[in-house]
Amino acid sequence: MARITQPYHSVLVEHWSWVESAQAYGDNRYMADRSPTHHAPLPIAVVGGGISGLAAAHRLSELLRDVPVRLFEASPRVGGVLQTVQEDDYLVETSADNFITKLPWATELCGRLGIAGDLLPTDPKLRRALVVSGGRVVAVPEAFVLMSAGRLGPILTTPVLSLAGKGRLMLEPFVSQRPETTDESVASFARRRLGKEVFERLVQPLVAGIYTADPEKLSMRATMPQFVEQEARYGSLWRARRGDANRTDSGAAYSKFVAPRGGMSQLVNALAERLPSGTIELGVPIQRLTWRTPGAWQLIAEDGRCFEASAVVVATPASRASRLLAEADPQLSDELAQIEHASTSVVVLGVRRDQVAKPIEGFGFVVPNVERRQIIAASFSNLKFPGRAPSDRLIVRVFMGGALQPELADLPDKQSIAVAIRELGELIGLSGRPEMSMVCRWSRSMPQYHLGHLERVARIESRVAKLHGLELAGNAYHGVGIPQCIHSGEQAAERVAGALAQTRS
Repeated sequence: MARITQPYHSVLVEHWSWVESAQAYGDNRYMADRSPTHHAPLPIAVVGGGISGLAAAHRLSELLRDVPVRLFEASPRVGGVLQTVQEDDYLVETSADNFITKLPWATELCGRLGIAGDLLPTDPKLRRALVVSGGRVVAVPEAFVLMSAGRLGPILTTPVLSLAGKGRLMLEPFVSQRPETTDESVASFARRRLGKEVFERLVQPLVAGIYTADPEKLSMRATMPQFVEQEARYGSLWRARRGDANRTDSGAAYSKFVAPRGGMSQLVNALAERLPSGTIELGVPIQRLTWRTPGAWQLIAEDGRCFEASAVVVATPASRASRLLAEADPQLSDELAQIEHASTSVVVLGVRRDQVAKPIEGFGFVVPNVERRQIIAASFSNLKFPGRAPSDRLIVRVFMGGALQPELADLPDKQSIAVAIRELGELIGLSGRPEMSMVCRWSRSMPQYHLGHLERVARIESRVAKLHGLELAGNAYHGVGIPQCIHSGEQAAERVAGALAQTRS
């Protein structure tokens, strides 16, 4: 990176803050008079163009129509891990392919963007969860959700559990509460309340399908606090389900998932198109942030360019945010660096339906670690939502890597595809070569909410509160799903707007 002297540095800052603001407003006054007492309001910067950053920039543009917003994205496109690509006759999602409506923030945003009418529900005929058991793909016991059993009958008849495992699960109402109030791992909580077999055969793979995490390290309070609260209130997860009028089985839970008709990129594109012209700066990696004075942040790009903003929303992964803020607040930087991330790869195969010998009775399946296989899960995209592929074809997405098998995320493409084909051959009877194949890699993209995560986030937010004009957003703090990421970005924007309103009053 070229080094620049302080005088030239100041000229660049001055040039961007006044000239860019003038261009944004089309007002030649700011071009003619560069006196600091006459320039337009400094822009608000958003660093990171994933769904959290886009949501933040969009919310800022809704709330502050008289203040320019600049979104800096290092890559050539926005959307982060969310991307929909057309491969021949297949509409392929490279990462998440739906979001839940139980949390309102994604659906509310779609309504404001005018695409709520394009949200598709899942196909009700296949709304069930599947799991690999003894090398076969079978149904998760009906009404079993993550670690809570809703009905006795499906537990007694499931082939997933042995007689001893079923008996231990039915003892759950008689398990005493844990006296300690400290954080507990998901693995410890599940074994304590449900037994080792239920943990290994059901809880671990279902949780891995969400967090790609090691449940021995995963924080119960940070990921599934509802079960901690149920134990505290009812003394039993079984009694909590019996007393919860809103309980749902796995099929009902799937009814709460939707996706845009055109794929997740439809949401990304709708957000980008709604932003004012000139908001998005692609291919501009920001290297570091410095806090000059209250109300003035400097953003230094990798190519040496410097920008100035009145406030900054950092919507990057925590590891990237740590490097950006190392100079502004070393302690904050260190806390952010402690949030670990897992890597995954997604092998996408397009096949004819007649290449699959075994019946498919759900949207996909998860694989317990005790099965000793090389995949975490697989899903069938066009069985969830119509229009993804011709009716005689299947899109199979196979997930590999994660915290328990990190080395598998880094296999070469050819080897990754070979593993996926072999595993699917054994599990669903796939034969022959796929018509289409691709590998999508997401290096260190899934934050791991390890024990102590909530306390760490509290310390992070305490440090951020001391840096006027700084906000953080993204999946590393309060939830990894699309609705939570949107909410995180919008909340950051609202805090920035609120602080600006206070300074103006």
